Amino acid sequence: MKDDFPFSAVVGQEEAQQALLLAATDPAIGGVLLRGEKGSAKSTLARGLAGLLAADAPFVELPIGATEDRVLGSLDLRAALADGADRFRPGLLAAAHEGVLYVDEVNLLPDHLVDTLLDAAASGVNRVERDGVSHEHPARFLLLGSMNPEEGELRPQLLDRFGLAVEVRSPRDPLVRAEAVRRRLAHDAGRTSGVSDPGGDDQLRRRLAAAVPAALPDEVVAFAARLAVEVGAESLRADLVLCRTAAALAGWEGRSEATPDDVARVAPLALAHRRRRRPFDPPTLPPDDLQAALDQVRRPAPDPPSAPADSAAPIPDHPPAGDSPPPASGPPASGAGSEPGDSGGDRGPHTGSDSGDSGGDRGPRTGSEPGRGGGDRGPRTGSEPGQGGGPDDRSPRLDAPGAGAAGGSADGGPTGRWDDLAGATPPETTALVVERRPRALVPTTDGSGRTVADRPVGAAEARGLAVLPTVRAALQRRAADPDGPVLAAGDLRQPVRARKQGRTVVLAVDTSGSMGTQSRVAAATGAVLGLLADAYLRRDQVALVAFRGDEATEALAATQSVELARARLADLPTGGATPLGHGIAMAFDVARRAVDKGSTPLVVLLTDGRATGDPGALDHAREAARSLAGSGIEVVVLDAEDGPTRLGLAAELALLMEARHVRLAELTAASVEAAIRATAGPPV
Repeated sequence: MKDDFPFSAVVGQEEAQQALLLAATDPAIGGVLLRGEKGSAKSTLARGLAGLLAADAPFVELPIGATEDRVLGSLDLRAALADGADRFRPGLLAAAHEGVLYVDEVNLLPDHLVDTLLDAAASGVNRVERDGVSHEHPARFLLLGSMNPEEGELRPQLLDRFGLAVEVRSPRDPLVRAEAVRRRLAHDAGRTSGVSDPGGDDQLRRRLAAAVPAALPDEVVAFAARLAVEVGAESLRADLVLCRTAAALAGWEGRSEATPDDVARVAPLALAHRRRRRPFDPPTLPPDDLQAALDQVRRPAPDPPSAPADSAAPIPDHPPAGDSPPPASGPPASGAGSEPGDSGGDRGPHTGSDSGDSGGDRGPRTGSEPGRGGGDRGPRTGSEPGQGGGPDDRSPRLDAPGAGAAGGSADGGPTGRWDDLAGATPPETTALVVERRPRALVPTTDGSGRTVADRPVGAAEARGLAVLPTVRAALQRRAADPDGPVLAAGDLRQPVRARKQGRTVVLAVDTSGSMGTQSRVAAATGAVLGLLADAYLRRDQVALVAFRGDEATEALAATQSVELARARLADLPTGGATPLGHGIAMAFDVARRAVDKGSTPLVVLLTDGRATGDPGALDHAREAARSLAGSGIEVVVLDAEDGPTRLGLAAELALLMEARHVRLAELTAASVEAAIRATAGPPV
């Protein structure tokens, strides 16, 4: 660790340094996630912190391509072949014991590995049940993760399990940046002067060794619980982390007892990543919201009103049998029994919903998706938009004029494309349908995915070795030939890995100055953010192509990041002519790049079919549409044409592209998102 940049020499990252020191003071906090842009000293801070621990504390960096057996440990192949012993070979978790385990780009690590890391970090024990081995060993380490949100999000359930999270950005002050560069250059040149204060890391090391978490009075625990509720944190882990971090802060500062002020000081670190549940919410807890919550918690609670003595009703010894009807004295007072974010009135039982659902009078809801608005609705169980429903179902119309002419699938849903692709325009009775297909397993050669089989190692050896199948092959051969070698080349087996294939949804939208532009842009950007809300689950990416004036642009490159999409789509330029042909061609180019990267593209064209700008604009659009026919790239045309006079141009383009055609009953983000989800298939 001698050549690592000193922890105390890092400038402009005081909040991240504080979070790391507090997590080292009490590892039970649960580790630290450093979220931020590339080149913002995340890895430098992690390595620097390891240098402040005990002299022999290990620093283990987990590579992105690490296999499960390398991380967890597995069967010792040599011992198994030599004497048949089921001996355990430790992995990276064992190597990180009593030190730091650093996972760079943790959001790109397979979910099951992240889950295992967090389990071990929380319990201090690594339990292995694989390859015929049952083993456990101590694995107490400080888990540090870093990620760039532009490269995709971490699953909310995993994000919540990191104790603290910090937004790390490069300094914007030129003077601070210049000082950071001077210190780095001095360190790289081997000079100690000008890097940091003399003995800076030594002082931190001694202080950290002496720090002990302070005591937590009951009023501090109560304050932390009220604050967690006030900001909308759903997990009790928020309360625990607030308390532990406040105690660590007091202990770091040499105090024997924590105070509510300590809770307030650490709240941004412990709560910022625990409130967001919807794609339109900010990625961190805004300071104003946190301050408002603190003000509310600090405000003295009003005394409850006392009822007159003669009006007090006796309390029964036992609850009444059966379900009692509601009192007949009228509806409850406004707001009674409501949850944060609810905008409705009287409701029945509410189960499985997330805070932030908007709606009015509703019955039971189970399995609903967060952030779905709606009006008066009956029970919903596990359905998604676009799946059908009652008369109030607000899903898009998945039909053309005269829908119902096409046949249905075995489960009652439609299954085909245009019934007639020979004519220049679709007949009035033609119905287009969408079918939901499960994601296929596709083999991989880069070591990713899960093992589904094994095969002999060939000339072009793939990554990894299938340990247990190799041992079995060797033992079977030696049973027939006891004098043969312990391990022969023919015994080696390699894993066959596969994964569910994700999709790249390429949404092309008309942002010209035609009527309804703002509605189209709002619907498209809202749909992109909605699709990205669970992109980690679907393994999907979303790109957006905007066309206006005389060109088309890739407004959003394929991404899984809500933050990146929100930033890039905040101010889409609009106005000018409608170069529809350029938009189709650009969307096709983006889709082909997705194919080259091993993803299955889905092009979604949101248009009314009109093309303007030059006399041949519509012919150019038709030519671009024909070029997509037979390409193997799936296309959906979302028809945004409205008004009393309909030209049917979007339907014509869909016919030329051999694409699916969906006429939207209303142009909203929810309807566009629902139509795309219905086509893209279910989560996997």
